[in-house]
Amino acid sequence: MQPQRNLLLIGLLLVSFMLWQSWMVDKAPKPAAPATAESSVPVSSSGDVPNQNEAGNAKHALLTLRSDVLELTVDTLGGDIVEAKLLKQTETQGSDKPFVLLDKKPQHQYIAQSGLIGRDGVDNQAIRPVYTATGTEFKLADGKDELVVPMVYTDAKGNIFTKRFVLKRDSYAVGVDYQVKNASAQPLEVQFYGQLKQTIAAPADQQSSPGMMSSAFHGAAYSSAEHRYEKVKFSNINEAKLDVATPAGWAGMLQHYFVAAWTGKPDAQNHIYAKAVNVNADVKDSGDAIIGIKLPITTVAANAEAVVGTSLWVGPKLQDQMAATAQHLDLTVDYGYLWFIAQPLFKLLQFLHGLVGNWGVAIILITLIVRGGMYPLSKAQYTSMAKMRMLQPKLTALRERLGDDRQKMSQAMMELYKEEKVNPLGGCFPLLVQMPIFIALYWTLMESVELRHAPFALWLIDLSVKDPYYVLPLLMGATMWYIQKMSPTTVTDPMQQKVMQFMPIIFTFMFLWFPSGLTLYWVVSNIVTITQQTLIFRQLEKKGLHTRKK
Repeated sequence: MQPQRNLLLIGLLLVSFMLWQSWMVDKAPKPAAPATAESSVPVSSSGDVPNQNEAGNAKHALLTLRSDVLELTVDTLGGDIVEAKLLKQTETQGSDKPFVLLDKKPQHQYIAQSGLIGRDGVDNQAIRPVYTATGTEFKLADGKDELVVPMVYTDAKGNIFTKRFVLKRDSYAVGVDYQVKNASAQPLEVQFYGQLKQTIAAPADQQSSPGMMSSAFHGAAYSSAEHRYEKVKFSNINEAKLDVATPAGWAGMLQHYFVAAWTGKPDAQNHIYAKAVNVNADVKDSGDAIIGIKLPITTVAANAEAVVGTSLWVGPKLQDQMAATAQHLDLTVDYGYLWFIAQPLFKLLQFLHGLVGNWGVAIILITLIVRGGMYPLSKAQYTSMAKMRMLQPKLTALRERLGDDRQKMSQAMMELYKEEKVNPLGGCFPLLVQMPIFIALYWTLMESVELRHAPFALWLIDLSVKDPYYVLPLLMGATMWYIQKMSPTTVTDPMQQKVMQFMPIIFTFMFLWFPSGLTLYWVVSNIVTITQQTLIFRQLEKKGLHTRKK
């Protein structure tokens, strides 16, 4: 492979990667939708739970629970979370409206449900319990680190069920548990379940991604002892037949930058399930998707009390906090197959941001570090390119002498490379090393919620979206063209020359829709390349190796 085809190789790899990602997210075959509707409540140990009906319930209310980072709306009917606002994440750049993760609307719902099933569970009936509370608005007090909001329900036998929500300062992990007081002479058997329910058809603002950008995954996911992190498309949720028993684990729903997930009990056998309900076989993407987790059955002795429950993460994908909440929950920051490169890159990026306080400056610094670390490879690449150029007269003479005898030509070329101590692949290897780093950094910048709405300078007010004035893509194309012009070349075929000339234009077009943070990385990387090439070429020319284009 001639080193002058390296830019073409990069383009082919990059385009192939982007097309593959787009196909995997949007074009993969989907199974036919199931034709029947099912209950919205999980199956308990005693069999199917009937559909729950709100009709006929006593009057219920909506409670507002507010910490410094979360504002939850809880329906006293069943105690479900029907709205979750993330107070430190705005809806759009420059807006003062908090981002709404969970919400219940007529056209689209995304809610977190929980309850008690089992033989004596209060959510086994067709009508769910209505809890009572001491008020309708609860707020984390100044100077306090925890807000506990109890709601009480007493069944016909006098058993008392107190459902509690626990919000902690600077935490998106919400504790949800039941204090069960058995007032009877017989033991009670209850089983806690927590599930997420979301309309399968995505809202209009999440249905597609602009330009050539691959859309982030929007669907269900879970973690078990066998699968640290497994995704399930909403369209595949019934076909997947998810029915997993596992210690610990979690079950959640993902979207770009945000996740909601119920966690399992760490030291016990939990049960993860998923299904689609209310599906109309004649309507594409109809119905609701459900994924949830059931804890082990708890037995409450006669005239005794017990507590059963878990936690719900509802917030941005903050890796450190999610890892502390549940094992492998941080893997929802999905870096793909190159996670082992992306994770250290993010740690380094996070460290640099802590030093400079600006994500754009941190990207510039990580570019300098990465390219500096690859300097020996770059030097080897340019040296190989220069040596290959010096060999062109001898290679031309070989072609004239041997004609169309390819076998003899190959043998003669290998002998010449060995004699001159030239590696014909020396110009390609550094680029093959750079491509995984580029792709890993692409997903680092795409998946890191820390860069959402993060400003850099001047017109670049959000590094997670494209440059609104396309200045960076144009700079990227211009610097790429200059690198091409200053690089030594042995390409003589007119068609190859034309293809190479169009590569900066093709790349510029592709980068029009890339996150400005990623384009910033590429522009700085090109500037570093120009600087390195200039220095290396001067050193090579002092050694008598010709590097400049004629």
